[in-house]
Amino acid sequence: MTVNNGVAGSAAADGLVAGIRAALPLIVAVVPVGLVFGAVSAGKGLSALEATLMSALVFAGGSQFVAMDIWTHPASWAGVGFAALLVNVRHVLLSASIGPKMGAFSSLQKYVSMLFLADEIWALAEMKARAARLTPAWFAGIVVPFYAAWVLSSLLGAMAGAFMGDPALLGLDFAFPAVFIVLIMNFWQGRRTGAVLLASAVAAVAVKSLFGGAWYIAAGALAGLAVAAVAGAREEKAQ
Repeated sequence: MTVNNGVAGSAAADGLVAGIRAALPLIVAVVPVGLVFGAVSAGKGLSALEATLMSALVFAGGSQFVAMDIWTHPASWAGVGFAALLVNVRHVLLSASIGPKMGAFSSLQKYVSMLFLADEIWALAEMKARAARLTPAWFAGIVVPFYAAWVLSSLLGAMAGAFMGDPALLGLDFAFPAVFIVLIMNFWQGRRTGAVLLASAVAAVAVKSLFGGAWYIAAGALAGLAVAAVAGAREEKAQ
């Protein structure tokens, strides 16, 4: 029993270290994004504590930026909440995608893991699942440093926000889309992926131009899903 426990503990430690190593590039990428969010939130009148709590409790960069984009004084909580809901609906799909690959997780471990399922973490987990079995230790190795980097960089950005000025003037506003460009390239599968991205982009830009608000997010997601479904059906018929 002692030998088995020792082996299990060693395997968990190795998995944790491997997860941390896998997360290092993401941490380098997420720090500038967190700094930008902190600076933007400070420019909207949030204190460093409020910005940090938002990153710690919400932990969803996309919805946090959308919330700041439509933030007013006094804040429209219904509008902010609805916009955040639209942005985070994608997490239903992310969870449905990665959930079946978490066979080594207990029910509690799986539920807790889903709470920290950011886009970048999901992408890394999907790539890992292609090559090996996902383990709780490896997943924790990704989540813990990524979460800490996001929260701490948000704090630093909020504290420095008064001195940084507009992040766009420094070019830091591009950090957020740059991360997603890298993630998309890792999942590139040729013309089918291009068609999905094009449909999402066209729908999002059109709805943003016509209606404004946060509806363009849902429109882009639905258009991409529709094209992916049609392409998948055609491939099945061809086989």
